[in-house]
Amino acid sequence: MTATTQPSEALAKAKTPRTERGRKTLRLILDAAAEEFGARGYHEGSIARIAQRAGVAIGSFYTYFDSKEAVFRALVADMSRQVQDHVVPVMLAAPDRLAAERVGLAAFLDFVRNHKSLYRIIDESAFVAEDAYRRHYVEVAEGYARSLEQAFGRGEVSDGDWQVRAWAIMGMNVFLGLKFGVWDDSRPVDEIAAAAHALITNGLAPRA
Repeated sequence: MTATTQPSEALAKAKTPRTERGRKTLRLILDAAAEEFGARGYHEGSIARIAQRAGVAIGSFYTYFDSKEAVFRALVADMSRQVQDHVVPVMLAAPDRLAAERVGLAAFLDFVRNHKSLYRIIDESAFVAEDAYRRHYVEVAEGYARSLEQAFGRGEVSDGDWQVRAWAIMGMNVFLGLKFGVWDDSRPVDEIAAAAHALITNGLAPRA
């Protein structure tokens, strides 16, 4: 899941802390928001409980965010960036693009299993902050398409429609994450990644 890892607009709009203590507090608030929204959803979630989970005063929350929607938007961007930070280095370390797809999916499944609130938060953003929801996928897809085209230039993949391929692989990964990351985490991630890798590498056509 390759894409730019620059801070998103939503995170940039958060009141940027100037000290290490401030950055730690912001991190506590975002992590607490992930717990709150992951457990209760956006509409039932509350700023008071986010502050309580983070162990900070309500006033400290408003030091960084003006509203519940503001912290939710920042959280969507933050979780998107966390996925990239977890997956992209693993893919870049792979010897070629096909190998990168396999280890990248395994890393994504590993992330999802440790951040199961990801799906609820991203799905709710489609209704709470549709622009943030769209940006989450579009930015990843654009980076993915570019990286596939670059892999073609290196002779690592066949030619094709990079946009269609990017969205197709992303769609597969999203639903594999839902099934084998959120709903059922009993199977080894490498086993799931190997099965998906075989599909990407060989397709569905029968082999001679």
